[in-house]
Amino acid sequence: MSGPVQWFSRTIEALIALLLAVMVVLVFGNVVMRYAFNSGITVSEELSRWLFVWMTFLGAIVALKDNGHLGTDMLVSRFGRTGKRVCLALAQAAMLYVTYLLYAGSLAQVRINWDVEAPVSTLSMAWFYSAGLVFAVCSALILVWQLWRTLSGAVGDDDLVLVQESEDLAQVQELHMDQTPPLGQGPHSMPFRK
Repeated sequence: MSGPVQWFSRTIEALIALLLAVMVVLVFGNVVMRYAFNSGITVSEELSRWLFVWMTFLGAIVALKDNGHLGTDMLVSRFGRTGKRVCLALAQAAMLYVTYLLYAGSLAQVRINWDVEAPVSTLSMAWFYSAGLVFAVCSALILVWQLWRTLSGAVGDDDLVLVQESEDLAQVQELHMDQTPPLGQGPHSMPFRK
């Protein structure tokens, strides 16, 4: 399953890059046209806002797949393997519930705004609110896959804690600095000439 998941993640990352490029062209083109030609692209601001919202939700899908969201391991890191697995499964189940709430709310917004037109582009506002639907469906699939891996025991010990505290990272960096020889005293250093 990791092959299709990786492909899907790469596709979303490429789509995010494309949306960012379009947004930059729209905004930069609008600024140049306003200052140089005293005119502008009327739809630029509206579409840029829509693209930014879509980029945010698509980026959240990639972050969820990579476990890149904020968290803390202060309590969970002290548990044994079974405790970590239980905590991870509970966290993933809670995220699935929140994803359901987001899905229900986004679906309601899409239905409410189906016939509402955007002021400049006259596109249906349902397209704007469907970003939440896409996020909810994709994240639910990712969370179900991750929960299944957790419950089946396919998750390794290192993956049972999804986050690493910044203090732990600082300790690792400090340890690395302690093991690095001072400048000019390494195995490949040359004697210092006066």
